[in-house]
Amino acid sequence: MDIFTLIALLIYLFAIGYLGYQGYRQTKTASDYLVAGRNANPVIMALSYGATFISTSAIVGFGGAAANFGMGVLWLTVLNIFMGIFIAFVVFGNPTRRMGHHLDAHTFPELMGKRYGSRLIQVLCALIIFCLMPLYAMAVIIGGAEFIAPIFHISYDAALYVFAVVVAAYVIAGGIKGVMLTDALQGAIMLVGMLFLLIFTYTQLGGFSAAHQALTDLAPSVPPSLAAIGHRGWTAMPAFGWAAPGSTGGEAVRYHLWWIMVSTIVMGVGIGVLAQPQLIVRFMTVKSKQALNRGVAAGGVFILFMTGVAFVVGALANVYFAQHETIRCTIVEEQALLDPGPDGKAPLTRLQPDASPDVRARAKTFITYRLPGTTEDQPLHYMLKTPSVTVERGAGGDIIRPGLIAIARTVTLGTTLQGNSDTIIPRFINSALPKWFGVLFLLTLLSAAMSTLSSQFHTMGTAIGRDIFETIGGAHSTRTVLITRCGIVIGILTAIVLGKLVRGNIIALATALFFGICAASFLPSFLAGLFWRRMTRPAAIASILVGFATSAFWSVFINAKTATGLGICKALFGTPTLLTHAFSPTWAVVDPLLVALPISALTAFVVALVTRPLPPDYVAYCFGGQRPTDSH
Repeated sequence: MDIFTLIALLIYLFAIGYLGYQGYRQTKTASDYLVAGRNANPVIMALSYGATFISTSAIVGFGGAAANFGMGVLWLTVLNIFMGIFIAFVVFGNPTRRMGHHLDAHTFPELMGKRYGSRLIQVLCALIIFCLMPLYAMAVIIGGAEFIAPIFHISYDAALYVFAVVVAAYVIAGGIKGVMLTDALQGAIMLVGMLFLLIFTYTQLGGFSAAHQALTDLAPSVPPSLAAIGHRGWTAMPAFGWAAPGSTGGEAVRYHLWWIMVSTIVMGVGIGVLAQPQLIVRFMTVKSKQALNRGVAAGGVFILFMTGVAFVVGALANVYFAQHETIRCTIVEEQALLDPGPDGKAPLTRLQPDASPDVRARAKTFITYRLPGTTEDQPLHYMLKTPSVTVERGAGGDIIRPGLIAIARTVTLGTTLQGNSDTIIPRFINSALPKWFGVLFLLTLLSAAMSTLSSQFHTMGTAIGRDIFETIGGAHSTRTVLITRCGIVIGILTAIVLGKLVRGNIIALATALFFGICAASFLPSFLAGLFWRRMTRPAAIASILVGFATSAFWSVFINAKTATGLGICKALFGTPTLLTHAFSPTWAVVDPLLVALPISALTAFVVALVTRPLPPDYVAYCFGGQRPTDSH
C-alpha cells in the first residue's frame, strides 16, 4: 500500500469514526437510536436513503450484470427512480411518516404491528427480516471484499473480516444517528466517485458516440452461451418470447435472458424497493411532508448517478477489455493448463503432473503473469489464452493485449469457465483508470457498502431487539438497545459466514431475491395498511404468510438457478426442479416476485372482504384520530 492510499484511507476512517462518535453523543434514548429522534435533516435523510439503497451490489454486482447482459439493465435505473424515489417519497413517504409518528412506531415491523393491532404481525415481520436480510448483507459484503482484496493485496477472507469489523464499530455505537450522518458523507463521496468514473470511461474510449458505436459493433462477440438464451448484443434488448410447453434444446432457452433481466434484475429490485424495511424507516426520521418532498430531487439525482453510471460503465467495460486493454507485466508461463472438470463447469484447478490423457485433453490453456510491483510470494495472474490474445516479449518487460470481452477477462484460477461477473467492475477500475482514481473509487465502494451494511445491520438488530425481544418479553427500552446491539453482532457473523461459503456471480441474484421476497411478503399489507381502512388483521397475516411461502416455494422448487443451487428439490424428489414437460421451460427463469406478489395481493383483498374489520375507533386512531379508550 503506497503512502497516498494509506493517507486517504486514514482520513476517510477518521471522518467516519468522528461522525459515528457524534451519533453516539446525540443518542440518549431508544427513539434517538432507532429513528434519530424524528428530526433528521431532509437532505441528510435523502442522502442516507440513497446511500442505503445503493450499495456495492448496485455498483459491483449489477454493474457486472450490465457487462454481461448489456444496456437493457438501465431499465432498472428508470424503475429505481420512478418507484424507489418518486412513488416511495411522494406516495408512500408522508403516510408512512404520519402514521409512524402518530403510532409512535420506531421500526417497520412495529409500524405494521401497531397498524393492525397485532403483536403477531410485528414478530412475524421481524423474523422474516432477521432471517433473510443476511442474504442481502452477504451480497453487499462480497462486493466490498472483492474490491478491497486486490487493492491491498490481501486475501478475500481477510478483506471480509476487516470490512465487517469497521462497519460494526460505528453502527453498534451510533445507532441510526451515527448511520445517517456517515451515510450522508458516504453519499457525497459516492457522487464524486461515480462522476469521475463516467468522465474517465468516456475519455478512455474516445467519447460518447465512439464508445457506444464500438459497443454496438461488438455484437458478434457475444459468447455462444449467452446468444443461446437470447443475447443480441450489448445495446439491444434480449429476444422476447415464451417457449411452448415441452420445448427442448435451443427452443427451450431462447427467451431465458429477457425474463432473467426483466423479471429478476429490473422488476425484482425496482418493485422490491418499496417494501425494504431499512428504507421505510428513513421516512419515520423526518418531521414533515415538506421535508420529504425536498428529498425527492436530491434522491432522484443520486440514484440516476449511482445506478446509471454503474450500468453504463459496466456495459462499456466490454469495449475497453476487447479493444484497449494493454497489460505490462512479466510473463511466467504461456501454456499453463487448468482443468475445468469432467463437465466443464467446475472451478478451474492447476493440472497435476500425473494427469491422465483424458484430463489433459479437456484442460484449457492460460497465460500466467506477474504485474509490476508484486513479489514472487504473491499469487500469479491467469488469463485464458484465445486467438485474440497477443503477446510481446521484451527485455524491459512483456506486453499482453487480451482482446477479450469483460466476462472472459474474469476467467481465472478458482472460477468456472463462465467467469465471475462480480469482479468485472473492480478489474476495470484497476486496469483502465489511474492509480489515484483507484483509491478514490475504493472509498466510493467502501462508502456504498458501509452505508448499506450499517443500515442492514441496524435493521436486523432492531428486528431482534425491539420487535421480537421487547414485544414478547416486555423489556425496558434500555435493555432493548443492548439486545439490538447483540442482534447486530449476530447479523454480522451470519453475513460473514455466508460471504465465505457463497462467492461468484451471486451479488445481483442475492439482492434481487431478497428484494423480491420482501415485496411479496410485505408490500400488499403495507400498502393496504396505509391507504385502505377496510384492511383486516387476518388479511394482513394471511398476505404476509402466503407471499413469503409462495416466494420460498418458487425459489426452492421451480426457479432453476436457486433450486439447483440450494439442492433441496434434488434431495427430496431426485430432480433439480418440479417443472415438467407439461409447462413452458420459461417458467424456470421467471422470478418468484411475478408469481408471489399477485397471489399475496389477491389473498389480502379476498381475506379482507370475508373477515371482520378492526374496530372503527381503532382504525380512526391509526389514521390520526384520538387513541381509543379500549386498547386493541
